[in-house]
Amino acid sequence: MKKQFRILLVILIVVFLGTLMQTNYYLIKPGSAEELGEMIEVEGNTREEDGQFFMVTVAQQYANVWLFLYGIVNPYLDLQPISRVIPPDMSQEEYNLLMQSWMQESKNLAQTIALRRAGYEVPIVSDGVEIVELIPGSPAENILQPGDIIKSVEGKTVSLAEEVVSLIQEKNIGDEVKLGVQREETLMDFSVPTVSHVELPQKAALRIYVRTLNWQPLLPLEINIDTGPVLGPSAGMMFVLELLDRLVPENLTGGNNIAGTGTISLDEKIGAIGGVKQKVAAAEMAGIEYFLVPEDNYEEAADAARKINVISVKTLNDALVFLRDLDSVPKAG
Repeated sequence: MKKQFRILLVILIVVFLGTLMQTNYYLIKPGSAEELGEMIEVEGNTREEDGQFFMVTVAQQYANVWLFLYGIVNPYLDLQPISRVIPPDMSQEEYNLLMQSWMQESKNLAQTIALRRAGYEVPIVSDGVEIVELIPGSPAENILQPGDIIKSVEGKTVSLAEEVVSLIQEKNIGDEVKLGVQREETLMDFSVPTVSHVELPQKAALRIYVRTLNWQPLLPLEINIDTGPVLGPSAGMMFVLELLDRLVPENLTGGNNIAGTGTISLDEKIGAIGGVKQKVAAAEMAGIEYFLVPEDNYEEAADAARKINVISVKTLNDALVFLRDLDSVPKAG
C-alpha cells in the first residue's frame, strides 16, 4: 500500500507541476460561431428574414506543459511562440489595444463598403498610418522606427493600414517595396526588402505592426457593431455581408446559415487570415453548412473540413455570386 501511495503521490506532483509550468507558447484552438444579426444594428433596418451570417473566432491561451503536449497531438490545435504573436518589447495591454484598433478599422471598412455598395456616398477622414512596432527579424530594422507615418507605398498614397498591408502583399517575397514616410516633420523615402509573413509564409511582409490614426467614415446612417471582447480584423468580409443584407431588398443568405472569415480592403479584395482550421472547426461544431474563406486560405480550410462546404472567395463579388447562386437552388420541403 505504501508503494502504491508513493506512486500516486509522485503522479499527482508531476501533474501539478506540469499544470503550473508555463511554456513560451500560445495554444491556438477553435473559438465560437457568433450570429452577426445579434451584433449589428442599422438605423431603420432589422433582420427579419430566415438564415444568418456568422463570424467565427479563434481562442488562444498560454500553454502549460500539458496543453503544449496536447497541442502537438491534436490536429485542430496549433502552438505559436509568444514572441511571434507579441513582440518582446510590447506588453499584452499594448498588443490588445492594437488589436482593438484593427477591429475598429475592420468595422469602419465594412460600413464604408456596404453603404457604398448600397448606393450611398461615404467620405473617409484619417490622420495617416503609423508604425507601432517592428517584429524581431523585420527587414525594416534600422530603417523604419515606431512613430513613423507611412504616407505612400510604391508611389500610391495610403490613408488606411489595410491599404499598406495589401500593397506590400502584392509583392513577391524578396522584392523591395518603396515607402514614403513622415518622421516628425520630415518626409523621407525608403526601399525595404520583403520577407515572408509570420503567420502566412506564402505572403510578403515587412514584419511591422501598423495602425490607422483616427480614421472614420462619415456615415449617412447610424450603424452599431458590437463584437464584445473579440479583437482583430478577420471578420471584415462577414460584417459587409450582414450589413448589405440589411441595406438591400434581397435576402442574401437565401435562408441558410453561412459562416466565413477574411479581411476586406476598400477595393473589396478578401485577405488571408490566421487560424483558419480552428475557425472551420468552430463553424462545424455550430452545425453551419457553408464556410466562406479567402482564396489564400482555401487549401488549409478544405483539408480541415470534415462535413462543412468550404467556398473560396477572392473578392466580395465572388461571395455575392456564390450567395446568389445558392439562393437559386431549390429547397426541400
